[in-house]
Amino acid sequence: MKTNEPEKSFRCYLKARNTFIWITTSEERRIEHEVAREAQLSGYLPIAWDCATGATEVDSGDAVDLDGPPSLPNVVKRIRARTRKEVWILRDVHPWVRDPGIERMLKSLARDLQEGSDPKLLAAVVALTPVSDIPPALRPSTVSIEWPLPSREQIGELLDDFLKLSGKKLVGERENVVDAAAGLTTIDAESAFAYSIVATMNGKQRRDGVVDPKVVSEQKRQIIDREKVLTWFDPDPRGLNAVGGLDEFKEWALSRKMALTESARAYGLPSPRGVLLLGVTGCGKSLLAKTIPTAWNIPLLRMDFGALRSKYVGDSETNLRQALRVAEAVAPCALWIDEVEKALGSTKGREDGGVSSDALGTVLTWLQEHEKPVFVIATANDVTSLPPELFRKGRFDDVFFVDLPNDVEAVAILEATLKKFKRNPDDFDLEAVVSACHEFNGAELAELVPSGMFRAFADGERELSTDDLIAAADATTPISKSRAADIADLREWASSRTRPASTPLKKKKPRPKRSQRAALLDQ
Repeated sequence: MKTNEPEKSFRCYLKARNTFIWITTSEERRIEHEVAREAQLSGYLPIAWDCATGATEVDSGDAVDLDGPPSLPNVVKRIRARTRKEVWILRDVHPWVRDPGIERMLKSLARDLQEGSDPKLLAAVVALTPVSDIPPALRPSTVSIEWPLPSREQIGELLDDFLKLSGKKLVGERENVVDAAAGLTTIDAESAFAYSIVATMNGKQRRDGVVDPKVVSEQKRQIIDREKVLTWFDPDPRGLNAVGGLDEFKEWALSRKMALTESARAYGLPSPRGVLLLGVTGCGKSLLAKTIPTAWNIPLLRMDFGALRSKYVGDSETNLRQALRVAEAVAPCALWIDEVEKALGSTKGREDGGVSSDALGTVLTWLQEHEKPVFVIATANDVTSLPPELFRKGRFDDVFFVDLPNDVEAVAILEATLKKFKRNPDDFDLEAVVSACHEFNGAELAELVPSGMFRAFADGERELSTDDLIAAADATTPISKSRAADIADLREWASSRTRPASTPLKKKKPRPKRSQRAALLDQ
């Protein structure tokens, strides 16, 4: 069960006499404390166990005698011999329940506890693990709770307690620090606060350290990268100005930005859900994914399905769910799924134990039902392998087709690239260059500048010229030529199913011969 109130769900499960509860979380300390509190409020004695330290009462810390080694069979015997109402919290039990004997023992225990009639001897077992894969034999007698990461309110309370105990101060507004720590566990958030204090100390000026949201945000980036379920991606600082052309999509993106404002929420406007960008490879889909978050002033997280996959059954889905939980905790944010067809495309013939189909089901359900302001940017080159369910209304706000740039857009791409390499676009005849680039994609156009610079540098370190750019175009075989049939099929498919990201391609003049271009340059 996925819920915003896991404590309430746990309390209801206890009252309903569910005897085996599986809680998936990476925050053992916080969740164990909350489970123990709810157990005590319901009249149970909480006892925690792990294979290293044995069993202890959570409240007092007193050891509980297991009449032998701290093994799960001894735990089961001790539960059966109880003389009071107890909740047993089993830490990291997932490796042990893979043993058929242990699995059968816990299944029988759950059944017997369910059938017990003495209200004074009620008991429940809580498996507290980072893995969501419940063994098949235990599933009928098990209820599951996915405990979310701390909310912004909880992070704020943690920050207040930290400042009170440390006697330190904040830089800027409290909410900025809370936003910077959103998406972290309580342990990682406290660590980031403490690191900020040490990192901002100035011994020469004898200035005490402070909790700086910039330092906390940088620590969050490192922590998220460490978990390897998401990558914190630095958006392009130029925003949508970094993209040449694609005017239709830019206008759409700016209109959706307004939906993130307070006035939009007061109006009752829902948060934008996401966009699916399809099209020819090298035409700017990934660049758009990097620039939208900058234009909207929200962080960008990138999901790599290859990194989420695991050789262990169930771990891949656990990693995927953890990634989605992190994205929701960081929200508002953008979640970039690059080349989505490779992760969620047709699973026919794949020998991955159903991992791809499981991932598809998980992502489709989340796209439809998630409530947090996570804007999904999915990009794809091969639409033929995408499942039709992905195009269902409600999962994305819109689907755009990014085609090869037209003449105006090609000039804009060359201008942006020349500025990037500190050249003045006015010094070049860009229309002549574009005439030499029949149906080049954006990446091929941008590559003309560094290729021309290599040519000019090798020729006596002279300055880059228009002729160098045209020579680089002569040496390039565009993808529109090498994959002409594929692009034609893609355009035909997209014509009735997507919105164009830019004004339609104009018919270009036939590519002039080299002698004709040279004559143009001499004029």
